[in-house]
Amino acid sequence: MANDGGMIDVSGKDITARTAKAVGCVLLGREAFEVLRAGKCIKGDVFATAKVAAMQAVKSTPVTIPMCHPVLIEAVNIDFTVNEEDKSVTVCVTVKSSGKTGVEMEALCGASAACLTIYDMLKYTRKAMTIGEIKLIEKTGGKSGDYKR
Repeated sequence: MANDGGMIDVSGKDITARTAKAVGCVLLGREAFEVLRAGKCIKGDVFATAKVAAMQAVKSTPVTIPMCHPVLIEAVNIDFTVNEEDKSVTVCVTVKSSGKTGVEMEALCGASAACLTIYDMLKYTRKAMTIGEIKLIEKTGGKSGDYKR
């Protein structure tokens, strides 16, 4: 599979079940955290909006990341963990597909979009929120095998 740039030729790869899980974190600060916890965001339901944003990002990854192949997305799961101690929210996005290429970028795009949406929904309370620790946690399937951080 020689390649002179551009998309990787996956035509010779086998179709396998593939999953990827990525996380991201938003450090909110006290005021934004209190608004989130009380469910009083003036823009609406923060988690519902972030969940939709994550799903849209997962499905739109090839539009955003130029060399990604369009893949059939079979399932997306989005979980939020609220951490009182450091006033943060962690987003976990798990993507499942059966195909010739993995879904790591889809999971990472979903986690990124969810974090950005949380920031956008709460920025009126505090612009100094920090988005960080967006990373792949694990992936399964494909020629390269499984990976776990």
